[in-house]
Parts: sequence; C-alpha cells; structure tokens
Amino acid sequence: MTQNLADTSRPAAEPIAANGAASRGWWRDAVIYQVYPRSFADSNGDGMGDLPGVRSRLPYLKALGVDAVWLSPFYASPQADAGYDVADYRAVDPMFGTLLDADGMIRDAHELGLRIIVDLVPNHSSDQHEWFQRALREGPSSPLRERYHFRPGKGATGELPPNDWESIFGGPAWTRTVNPDGTDGDWYLHLFAPEQPDFNWDNQAVADEFRSILRFWLDMGVDGFRIDVAHGMVKAPGLPDLGGSDQLKLLGNDVMPFFDQDGVHDIYRAWRKILDEYPGERIGVAEAWTPTVQRTANYVRPDELHQAFNFQYLGTSWDAAELREVIDTSLDAMRPVDAPATWVLSNHDVTRHATRFANPPGLGTQIRTAGDRELGLRRARAATLLMFALPGSAYVYQGEELGLPDVTDLPDEVRQDPSFSRQAGQDGFRDGCRVPIPWSGTEAPYGFGPTVGGPSWLPQPAEWAGLSVEVQTGDPTSTLELYRSALTIRREHQDLGAGTSVEWLETPADVLAFRRGSFVCTVNAGAEPVRIAAPGRILLSSTEAVAVDGETVLPADSTIWWAV
Repeated sequence: MTQNLADTSRPAAEPIAANGAASRGWWRDAVIYQVYPRSFADSNGDGMGDLPGVRSRLPYLKALGVDAVWLSPFYASPQADAGYDVADYRAVDPMFGTLLDADGMIRDAHELGLRIIVDLVPNHSSDQHEWFQRALREGPSSPLRERYHFRPGKGATGELPPNDWESIFGGPAWTRTVNPDGTDGDWYLHLFAPEQPDFNWDNQAVADEFRSILRFWLDMGVDGFRIDVAHGMVKAPGLPDLGGSDQLKLLGNDVMPFFDQDGVHDIYRAWRKILDEYPGERIGVAEAWTPTVQRTANYVRPDELHQAFNFQYLGTSWDAAELREVIDTSLDAMRPVDAPATWVLSNHDVTRHATRFANPPGLGTQIRTAGDRELGLRRARAATLLMFALPGSAYVYQGEELGLPDVTDLPDEVRQDPSFSRQAGQDGFRDGCRVPIPWSGTEAPYGFGPTVGGPSWLPQPAEWAGLSVEVQTGDPTSTLELYRSALTIRREHQDLGAGTSVEWLETPADVLAFRRGSFVCTVNAGAEPVRIAAPGRILLSSTEAVAVDGETVLPADSTIWWAV
C-alpha cells in the first residue's frame, strides 16, 4: 500500500558554484556517489542498511567532496532482486524505513549542499505489484494484462514460450501462468528474474503511471533519477525471435529486439518536459547498455536525458592505448549532442575495479578471483586520478574511496544474487561488490551497524578492519585521503571539471599525458618506471614520485597531477 506524506511538494536546492554564485548545468562536472542502501549504514542493528543510516552519514559524504548522492532502490519490494523488483513505487520498504525517513534524508542533504538522485525501475515491476497480481487473478480477459507482455505459447497446447528470448539472469525470458480455474494459461515476459515481469510501454496506462511517479518524487524534492535498464522498455513489434541461444554474449554488440530500440527516446522526451518544469535543474541519468558510445549519445540529446553511463569506459583494460581510444571516442560522441561525458569505474553490478585491475585483462567485468591485491589497489588509485582529471562527470561507488576489493570467497550459502542459482545467465557473483562497508572498530560489522558483533546481511572479511574510514582518516598515504585530496583539487582548480576535450601530449609507450589549460595529467599504465620531464609542480600523485637528474620518475601503474 502506498504510504502518504503530507506537504511534500517543495523544490530541490538551487545549484551553487564553488564561489557561491548560482550556476547552470551542475551535472556537467558533478562527482556523484552511489549508495547501495543495504550495505552503507545500518541504524537499527538488524544487519540491513537503511535510510536513517544513510542520513547519519551524509556529513561524511559532504566532507569527502562529492556533489550528489545516488541511491539504489529503497522502494517497497519483496527483494527478489535486491529491490529492483518494485511492488510500490511510492512507498519505502520497511527494511529501509519510511517516507518520513526519505523526506528527512533529502532535507538534510540539501542543507549540506548535496543533491539526491534516486533509482527508477521502469522496465519491469515486481510480480507482487498490484497490477500484475490483478492480471493473474482476473485471468485472460483482464485489461491489466495489456500493461505487461502476456502472450499465448507455441506448440499444440501452448507448452512452448512465445519466442526464443533468454533472460539476462539465465533460462528463458518467459514464464507460464496458471488460469484462475487451474488450467495452463498464457506466458509473461521477464528479461530478468521471473519475479520481474516487463511492462508493456505501448500501453498508455504505463506511461501515465510513470509520469505520475516522476512527479511524486520530484515533489518530494529529489534532484534526479537514475533510470534502470533505460535501454529496455520498448520491444520490437511482434517480439521476433533472435534465432539462437547463448544470447547474453550478444549483449552490447548489436541492437537487440528487446534492448536499445529507438522508441525509448519518445519516452525520455516526455520525461524531460516534466524535469524541466521543476526548479533546481532536476536531471535524468540513463543506465543504457548500447553497442557503441555513439548510440549511448542518443539518450542525452538536448531534449532527452542529461547523462548516460559510459560502460565502454568501465570495461576498458588498464592499457594506455585502449584508455586513450575510449576517452577520445567518448568525448567525440558527446560533443555533438552537447552532453557531458561520464566516467565510472565500479558499481553494484560489476567487480570492484581494485579487483578487476588485480587480474589479467580480458576477463570481463565480473571476476571470481582476487588476483594480486597490491597491484590492483595501485592501479585503482592511478585509474581514479585519471578519471577525476577527465572532462565531464564522475561516479564513485561506495567503498571504492577506501580501496575495497571485491569479496571473492563468499560461501555459496550466503549469496543472494538471484542470477547465482540460474544457468547460462550472469555469473551471479555481484554479491562480492555489495558487502557492507567498514566504518570503524576492529570487529565486524566495523561500524556498519550500532553493535559490535552485530549482524550484516553479507559477511565482511576480517582484513577490512584495516580499511575502515576510521583507520584511513588522517593517514596521508591512504586511499581515502587520496580521494579527499583529489576532489578538493578538482573542485578548486579552474581547469578541472566540465569540458569537452583534452590536449594529448607526446609520451613514451604505456604513458598517457594530457593538458587542460594550466593542468596536466600523466599516467604510467606500464609495469616499469618511466622518466619524464616534469611539466610543472606536482599537485597530487597516486604513488610517491621521485626526482632524478632533473627528471621525474613516473612509477609503474601511477598517475600524477601537475600545475603548469
């Protein structure tokens, strides 16, 4: 049942520039911190993070130096897919708190000068959503079935799925229903888990409902929406067969009949009009997995959304030539549509980059092995400084500022990723990047919850006691202080932040160097130190740099920022 909250209609805070003057386009250079609410801070000791916990840690995020906070779903949900199966889009799940908690969190964030972005899940609902439950109860004649993709099966008795589409989580993308009289019924489409039936966006009621949901949260004061599966809402007419199996390998390589269909852009043009009605520059951010950066740019044309995640950058190996290519391609694609490039290294769906870079290249973004953790952290620190130096907006996933690795040795019995137990889908190892983060103390849950020895929904490694916020604060060599310093410099330096291009400088093999006005960034992605002529004064370095015979030694797997 939808919760009610009186007097929620209010604007977001007006954007404020570093010098205190009002500015436009805050998202063009914003650093946005992703909070995975289950794993950020637990206020009541039940082992599950919640909104009061997030609220209590907002001063930490302000001090870290980020501009906005994006929260993964906290809506009412059976939690079949960690909240991405929404039963009520206007209610907070009791495990996370109440609408009053959400309201207080938004108000506190605005008082601190932080913006709040919430997840929106428009591709599918929970199978416990009122619409879907009524569609099942009322049977084949129910008009609510038009709001989802119900279809008769193939075969003599309808025993085969309507087409050959496969679920991203493994297995067929169709599940057969049972009619109210107990007979076999139609099938329904779910590109993810069976508990997540896909909406039919050709139905006007679906479009009307989501416009209303947007206004509900905008009236609450949120500053924007991260749109889950933004590329997935529209399906090709007739739901045609793909003509093959192992379809997951095709994702990201071609336009699919269920992903990146051109019709999604009409939806976002309608949403942009709503966002523009509200003060404070509210934004939309697309989670759009597309075959090319150029197709990603379609989502951020001037009359559509404001940002789109750059997954091509996230999937790039720690290699100088590959990095330069994806940086150029990204900037070139965004320039014609006047949108900022975005840069991201980790999120709640992929192996943390401290672990990805600890392993050999070419293993993808979901990795099961810990690799060389010292190497991975060194590369992760260097990659972070590179990312923060690039023109546009950057995303930080909670805990990466602590240098957290993925937890690759979670016992099977504690894993909760719904794709873990399904065949031929995603690897199902996303739990490793979702382990609750350590705040303080020497015993679990390391300040995640209020009680020493208290529970956490996923177990934390013992070695995380040495990676906590408390331990790293004030240590000039820590990853946390590196992030704090980098974000301070980024905010204060006139040539960092928004922009559309970089000036590449001549470098040895395995080295990248670019200028942005009076700022230079040098990156050694190779395994050996390299001597370079110092272009200026060192502002920040991911590792200790040494001057030798008038030159600077750029250590292996390191990045240096310079003032010139």
